[in-house]
Amino acid sequence: MGTRHSAKQLSILFAKREVDMSLKNTADIDKPREKLIAKGPASLELEELVAAIIGRGIPGCDAVQIGKKVAKILMSRTYETMVDDLCEVNGMGEAKACQIIAALELARRFPPPVHRFAVIHKAEDVLPFVHQYRYDTQENVVSVTLSGAHEVLKVRLITKGLLNESQIHPREVFAGAIMDRAAAMILVHNHPSGNLHPSRQDLKITKDMQAAGELLGIKLLDHLIVGPKEGFWSIMDEE
Repeated sequence: MGTRHSAKQLSILFAKREVDMSLKNTADIDKPREKLIAKGPASLELEELVAAIIGRGIPGCDAVQIGKKVAKILMSRTYETMVDDLCEVNGMGEAKACQIIAALELARRFPPPVHRFAVIHKAEDVLPFVHQYRYDTQENVVSVTLSGAHEVLKVRLITKGLLNESQIHPREVFAGAIMDRAAAMILVHNHPSGNLHPSRQDLKITKDMQAAGELLGIKLLDHLIVGPKEGFWSIMDEE
């Protein structure tokens, strides 16, 4: 005796079959993951990149269609995108939303390829490496470690604190620099308020880190403050 299905189950089965047939009729080279392998990630549109990450869609809505809706959210919110934002899209559960958020954070932790091993000549040369932190609603402290030739070695998020408040200690700041065998370092932190003037705490932290760097042989070249508006404040230039 054959298996009986309810009307709802049949509609789901037919919808799934339509999605499967749609994918089968799509040339491999046009499928996001196959396209990525054949042509490289730069060849993919934003919705295709999302589709490549989440893998598959749901009955009646394939991964690329979901990707278009997710792409609109990412374009408007970028690094401020939250899991709940993505879960509002039909077909995006928590698991898929977490995949997208994790991919964003992974990208944020690596310098842009064009800037890799860039030489820092002046304070503003660091700004492209920390641009994404300007708009965060929490205060972040970031370190940029440098070689003896002042080439960028690595960009690290040291702390992510409460609004306008973030405590740091020399051991957290210099642990990564020691691993990188860095000769120098630049600290950067953001003021979500947009006021770039340093606080007393900012000035004290700078002096503490300068002293710790002298003991370790890792020179603190500068401590910059950035915010949601253009420009920056160099604490070292003001001393």
